[in-house]
Order: sequence, then structure tokens, then C-alpha cells
Amino acid sequence: MESSQDAINMDKGHDVREGAYVLGVDSGSLTAKAVIMNRDREIVAHSVVQLEIVSLEAVKEAVNNVLSSAGLDMSDIAYVVATGYGRRRYDFADKTVTEIGCHAKGAHYLLPEVRTVIDIGGQDSKVIAVDEEGNPTHFAMNDRCAAGTGRFLEVMASALRVPLEAIGEMSLKARQKLTISSICTVFAETEVISLVAEGHSKEDILGALHASIASRIAGLVARVGLREPVMMTGGVAKNVGAVRAIEGELGVSITVARDPQIVGALGAALFALDFVEGMSGLKLR
Repeated sequence: MESSQDAINMDKGHDVREGAYVLGVDSGSLTAKAVIMNRDREIVAHSVVQLEIVSLEAVKEAVNNVLSSAGLDMSDIAYVVATGYGRRRYDFADKTVTEIGCHAKGAHYLLPEVRTVIDIGGQDSKVIAVDEEGNPTHFAMNDRCAAGTGRFLEVMASALRVPLEAIGEMSLKARQKLTISSICTVFAETEVISLVAEGHSKEDILGALHASIASRIAGLVARVGLREPVMMTGGVAKNVGAVRAIEGELGVSITVARDPQIVGALGAALFALDFVEGMSGLKLR
């Protein structure tokens, strides 16, 4: 379990420019997200771009998309904060902040009472304890194995020849309780193929896969401690089967944001606002 000092980890940052808006960018392993906010702390526009590979060009596509949606250009942006895997490589960012800090801040903006954030992304999963001001106090993270992440679900959907967007609903129709014991994606895929060969339904297999995700998340929660309310962020939060399985495992109700994929980018934009208006002593005009 890591401390709050490790969670924020800001770099020094650049000077503030003229502009009435801020931009938060979150580059994950499967998607790039961007959020623009105004001086009233309102979300003006957001963008999500699917990634084949993590690249500067793909992230800039997300930025260009969100600028276009808002009818703005970079001259309107006072400050840019980046988070995610490639955050230190993006030359357009003025400051970088860890995903832990950004997801905590974004979740707190959406649900001020939140005390536990569960984030499941493309390649990692994390559980974050949040205080009343939206600061991460401590967290636990699994970034050593893709099991139980978005990539894990993509591989399993492919193995079952089921559309990724359908697996959550299908898992809720499971009738027989099966077990997926492997913690490695490759071995879990082999188990899935064996279960198919044994004649088990796809619904039952998907039920077992989602239960295995819930079990791994429960392990992270045990390291951090569970406090309600709980919010789930990241792309896997769009999977109703994963949410229901985790709720059942933890015995709590989970809030899912309307756009759970953008919570990290939202937090980055909020950090940009804090820097412009607080640390710099300036107000956006």
C-alpha cells in the first residue's frame, strides 16, 4: 500500500499563459482522454480516442478533438496537465500529475462524498482512499499483470468470440457457478478455451471471469480499507457485469460516473485550475 505522498507526485511545471480555459489529458494503454474546463469549473468538452498503440499522435488527436468540440484552439488554453502512462513524453503539457491523484480529484468533483475510488483501466487496476477534500490518503495498485483489467476482458471476449460491449450483460445471465483460477491472462485464456470445449455456456464462463475480477479488486480493497461511498472509474466501469460482481464481492453499492473513462482527465483539468488560480495567484479571464 502506498502513501499519499507517492500519489500526487507533481513535477515543477511551467508558467501560466493567457487563456480562459484549462486542459486535462489522460493517456492510458487503450484510450486517450481529454477534458476542457472553464473558470467556473464546468466541463466544456471532452474526448475519448481509442489507441492501437500509445503515441503522441494519438494523444494529440484527442486534444484536437476536444478543442474542436469546444470551438477553441490552444491559444485559449491557459494551462495543460497530463496524466497516464505517457504523461512525461508530451511536450504540450505544462505539468504532470500521477493517475492516483487525478482519479481521486476527478471522482471527488463528481461525488464530493466519495471515500473509495476503484479504477480499472486497460492495463492496471487500483483502489484509492480519498479524504473529504478529494486528496488520496493511500492506495493499492496492481500494475504487474493485466489480469482483471480492460485488456484482460478484451482477450477473453476474443477467445469467446463475443463482442466486448456484450460481455457484461451476458455475465449477468450466468446460471452455473464456475471458477477461473489463473491469475495470468494467458493461462486464464487457456482455462476459458477448456471450459468452452467442456460445453459450458458463454454466459457461465463470463460470470466466472467477472467474479475473478471482483476477487482481485477485493484483495486491493483489503489492503486500503473500505469506506463508503464508493465510485468506480475507468473503462471497465462501463461494464455492468464487472460493477455488479464487485458490488456483490464487497457488499456495497457502487456509483459509476456517466463518463467513467474521463475521470482521470477531469482530475488533470482540475489540477490545472488549482495551479492557475491558486498556486500562481491568478484567475482565469
